[in-house]
Amino acid sequence: MHGYPHLETVRSAVTALYKRLSYDTVRTFDMAVPPVDAAFAAQEDLHLGVQRVARTMVAHLRLPDARMIVSFRTMRHAAHVELTAGPEYFIELNDRFRDHREDIAAALAHEVMHIYLHRLGLSFPGTHANEILTDTATAYLGAGWLLLDAYREHGTASQKLGYLTPEEFGYVLAKRALFFGEDPAPWFTSPQAYDAYRAGRLRALRDIRQPPLAAAGRSERRRYAKDRRAARVPRASGPPPDAGYVFDGPGPLRVTFPCPVCHQRVRLPVRGPVRARCALCRTELECDT
Repeated sequence: MHGYPHLETVRSAVTALYKRLSYDTVRTFDMAVPPVDAAFAAQEDLHLGVQRVARTMVAHLRLPDARMIVSFRTMRHAAHVELTAGPEYFIELNDRFRDHREDIAAALAHEVMHIYLHRLGLSFPGTHANEILTDTATAYLGAGWLLLDAYREHGTASQKLGYLTPEEFGYVLAKRALFFGEDPAPWFTSPQAYDAYRAGRLRALRDIRQPPLAAAGRSERRRYAKDRRAARVPRASGPPPDAGYVFDGPGPLRVTFPCPVCHQRVRLPVRGPVRARCALCRTELECDT
């Protein structure tokens, strides 16, 4: 699967992270898991290496007293974690990772994030939406580039880990990159992962160029001006659903739109150029309402 079929759930997941963790906590994840800490040395013992990488993920997420017991077995899925009260957590990896050690860190990143979210009490209703939340959190908090790098198209060796599409992983990683000033592109070993990141980055850049943001393009500004004029006419139809913004009254006209960083809804008076600040992620927004 390609494209952006889960985009609204992804955006809701980013908002949920900021609401549950706070801006200050999200900012502490400014350093992603470095490639050297996720790699296996050529002669490294499999089980010792797995424990080392698991500890890397635990340390990255600052999980207290979390001991990972990792084993391998034949299974349908890539991995499975048993969510208990702790302090020990049992993770099972698919047997195929014995011969594909380069992807073990990616599988562990997703499963350890399950533990992190479980401890936070953060979840979405339904298994699929909850997996989208887990992938999004893994990518946004600095370990999910490993999941995208595990995406390869090489005939029988092709694989994709996680529940997001490659482009959606690229989108979340680009959102993280824009927020932290980070460029994960040099870390990708998979050409397909790099291409997916570039595609996701283009989609993420669209978020910061949508009206009423001042960086919006000319055609978007024209459409916004037309919708704004229509909003002043009683009983006129509102903007199309894909516009992203809505106008409301009664009284002085206001516009509501998503913050381009955390997707929390921002509501401003319609009165021309204005600088606003998102209350959730503290992003300064230059707008022309």
